[in-house]
Amino acid sequence: MSQTRRMSAVEAIANVAIGYGIAVLAQAIVFPLFGLRASVAEHFGIAAIFTAISLVRSYAVRRLFNAWSRA
Repeated sequence: MSQTRRMSAVEAIANVAIGYGIAVLAQAIVFPLFGLRASVAEHFGIAAIFTAISLVRSYAVRRLFNAWSRA
């Protein structure tokens, strides 16, 4: 059985929400290693931008693979 569009979106949101938390933590650890300074609010903002991009990418890839599996 194929996954519905709604469940694809739910899966992508859950995946990206977890990734968001990991991204904020990773930025807080990695940025200083490269001499970059960011406030906590900036870390959340940067992660939010990349999270939005990741959500769209994840959903699109899921739908593409779902279409291929039906072909």
